Amino acid sequence: MTTDDTVAPSGMTADHHALVPPATDRFDHIVRSEWTKFWSVRSTMWTFIALVVVTVGISALFCLGVAVSWEDIPEADRAQIEPVAQSLSGIFFGQPAIIVLGALVISAEYSTGGIRTTLTAVPHRLHLLAAKALVLTVVAFVAGIVTMFPAFWIGQLVLATADAGLEVSLGDEGVLRAVIGGALYVTACGLLGFAMGALLRHTAGAITAAIGIVFILPIAGNFLPGDWGDDVNKVLNAGAAIMQARQIEGTLGPWEGYAIFSLWWIVLLVVAAVLIRRRDA
Repeated sequence: MTTDDTVAPSGMTADHHALVPPATDRFDHIVRSEWTKFWSVRSTMWTFIALVVVTVGISALFCLGVAVSWEDIPEADRAQIEPVAQSLSGIFFGQPAIIVLGALVISAEYSTGGIRTTLTAVPHRLHLLAAKALVLTVVAFVAGIVTMFPAFWIGQLVLATADAGLEVSLGDEGVLRAVIGGALYVTACGLLGFAMGALLRHTAGAITAAIGIVFILPIAGNFLPGDWGDDVNKVLNAGAAIMQARQIEGTLGPWEGYAIFSLWWIVLLVVAAVLIRRRDA
């Protein structure tokens, strides 16, 4: 038998095996590889552009609606308007972009079959999962910062036109935390999509499930009756609390809400980590 015909342990011929990168368990090498893969896809940049444009644009429109109709808003409703949350409100329409990106980080490789090559190069599956999550976390947080600060500044400029004293500055109590909290919310949404992608290994299913959690469930929670419905609604809308400079009546505190929201992706990712070690590629 010649060298070219030798069968590698993975079941591939030596020529085919030569196309696969050498196996490694060094975490820094895995992270570097995942970083390169992340930016090699053209859709990554388009997803970021969609996140910024949709979030900033819709936030400005919502603020414009408040400014234009300020004189017609009842006094009781005016008290419920939180200027910072209003300036960042467009994220609820921009969040599908980061969810899609999070899901694609891992599910795309399962769809194309490329995950087999990746797992051959990285035998330690949990290292691979952690590296992908780390790359996504860093990029999603930076994308959130780049999105939230412009949304806040533009929103405040629009609200100032109402001449109602709604505008605030980053130096005011809770404001900087709320804006950075918006970036943390973006990060959590991306990780939710990633966790769903790792769990379901199917892009469309992962995106649908994650968007259902962050978009459909909170809306449905508003229709639940009684005190128990109010409690469930607080949990379903917990993620938004981190983007409020002051706590609004009937909502959770910022860090309490963010912790509850984060539990969604943490639990799902832990389950996915267990399954990725047991399931075939």
